[in-house]
Amino acid sequence: MRDETTASGDVLLAVDQGTSSSRAIAFAPDGTEVASAQQAFEQIYPASGWVEHDAEVIWATVLSTTRTVIERLRAAKRPIVAVGLTNQRETTVVWDRRTGMPLHNAIVWQDRRTADLCRKLAHEGREAEVAEKTGLRLDPYFSATKLAWILDRVPGSRDLAKAGHVAFGTVDSFLIWRLTRGRLHVTDATNASRTALYDIRGGRWDEGLCELFNVPLNCLPEVRDSAGDFGETDPGVLGEALPIRGVAGDQQAALVGQACFAAGEVKSTYGTGAFMVLNTGQQLVRSTNRLLSTIGYQLNGRITYALEGSILSAGATIQWLRDGLGLVARAPEIEALATSVPDSGGVYLVPAFTGLGAPYWDPDARGALIGLTRASGRGEIARAGLDSVAYQTRDLLDAMAADGIRPATLKVDGGMAQNGLFLQRLADIVDTPILRPKLAESTAFGAACLAGLGSGVYSSLDELTRLWQSDARCEPRMDAAARDRELSGWRAAVKRVRTG
Repeated sequence: MRDETTASGDVLLAVDQGTSSSRAIAFAPDGTEVASAQQAFEQIYPASGWVEHDAEVIWATVLSTTRTVIERLRAAKRPIVAVGLTNQRETTVVWDRRTGMPLHNAIVWQDRRTADLCRKLAHEGREAEVAEKTGLRLDPYFSATKLAWILDRVPGSRDLAKAGHVAFGTVDSFLIWRLTRGRLHVTDATNASRTALYDIRGGRWDEGLCELFNVPLNCLPEVRDSAGDFGETDPGVLGEALPIRGVAGDQQAALVGQACFAAGEVKSTYGTGAFMVLNTGQQLVRSTNRLLSTIGYQLNGRITYALEGSILSAGATIQWLRDGLGLVARAPEIEALATSVPDSGGVYLVPAFTGLGAPYWDPDARGALIGLTRASGRGEIARAGLDSVAYQTRDLLDAMAADGIRPATLKVDGGMAQNGLFLQRLADIVDTPILRPKLAESTAFGAACLAGLGSGVYSSLDELTRLWQSDARCEPRMDAAARDRELSGWRAAVKRVRTG
């Protein structure tokens, strides 16, 4: 917890609901962090490849952390101008409008239970339609098949939906419903664009896609700009009515927090997964190399598009090294362990714990440790874990280059961006300069920026651009032949776990 009680002035409150924890962070308009609270929660794994969250636990952790920060701000006499909300994307919550109670655990973005349905629809030739309208692939990653699964598997839910009693939302929508005591069922364009139900060119829910996935239109939220009016918190929830003025999915929020406002600027966020998002401006770029087209943000009714590559396991790989193998007691210790050896000794870790994301899109692939010898130890495995994230990032940049876009630099953020060894390995493997911002909390700050735009604290994107400052820059220094050998070993390792 950080609390600068000596400072004064208005603040923007960001609620950052992530895959492994919920956080509330208050920022001064210049980006200075004023107060924060964070609370982790358990992941639920009902079957192989299945990942769930208890939506009530998500709500409880959001409520607890937000109330804690608000109390500290009150004690410091720091008024809150507006609230910004950012969230784990694609994760699906379905609840009863009459009671506000979830009908099932939230199905997390990582979950692969609907892979068979996606394959069936692809076999029927429906993938082109989905890609054309949504910019996405037929993959269990996205919300539509998760929503259909809940409606099909929870007894009575389809009857409730026909009667208009069922509400669907990504996590932002569920939280706004709870924060406003059921007065608003809304989302923003970035989260809508991740459902596989939203026409990103037309800017509306698509009836044909709803029919394809057997999802009733009446359960979907209203879609709004990323900066604007999302109602006010009910005084009985947070103790006062606070205006909610910014909402975006976590990766789009990080795009804003990293001030990637010009076409061609790119950021990569290393959280539970890793997500590279490239601003393509008003041009909707259609990838021919298995990347996603998506909405970067929507302001004043105008859509800014983006190209995205999704890595399913980044920080999740470090969590597995910590919890599954017991290599370290705390995630930050992985850097020292990996630094204890000169290299991985030929060991490759392919972290396909819940399949492989872009550019492979193989939901049935499973992880593997390859190249082990009697000389392999804890250090080599730790090094292979860090390297796996760098190799996957290179895969995404190669796909972008094949689509005709080669960024000059790569901005990074997230927990792994604090790891010095990882940053240098990343620069070496991707052969591109890496920039880390001075403000580490890019995702939460992006939510605060959107709330600031929606409330008039900031007048323009140019004002936000001037706030961005670099904290570190890593230049590539690896010999090209050595890089090529490592990448060849990685590609061979990936080939051994792929199923398609």
